[in-house]
Amino acid sequence: MHTVIVYESMYGNTREIAEAIADGIHRADPAAAVDCLPVAEAEAELTRSADLLVVGGPTHLHGMSSGMSRRMAASAEAKREGHEEAAREARETAGGEGLRTWFRHLPDTGHGTHAAAFDTRGAAANSGGAAPGIARRLEHHHYDVVAEPEGFVVEGVDGPLRAGELDRARAWGAALL
Repeated sequence: MHTVIVYESMYGNTREIAEAIADGIHRADPAAAVDCLPVAEAEAELTRSADLLVVGGPTHLHGMSSGMSRRMAASAEAKREGHEEAAREARETAGGEGLRTWFRHLPDTGHGTHAAAFDTRGAAANSGGAAPGIARRLEHHHYDVVAEPEGFVVEGVDGPLRAGELDRARAWGAALL
């Protein structure tokens, strides 16, 4: 079983969730091969080799991030004192290819290749979520989405993750197998 987890992360929260999902998969199947990587490193050849493709990103403006929303987030983070590491990750993400662009280059697959979608989102009920849009794009590329899109809650605008979300992500990852 080969799983590829592709994520976009501005402040590190989505990266932490992706790593927890990878850990959950390893715990459920220690022999599983799992690649967990940022969208900038997710080449088509690697995704083509996956038995399970898991894709996640942050929620911006009620859905998937865009080039504009990533630049706005990076600009806001740069103005905050004491957040140098988060500002660096936000700048790198804002300057690179996001999930929307990555999906344009994702090759179609045959039915029978499994996928799942997740996001990080605010705690407010009306904050929306990126995961449904990610799942629709996976289906558009003929992936069989095997789980309901899942959202993991971030406290405040840039974190931290709500208590218990990493454990929930590990359990969700294990359940994908």
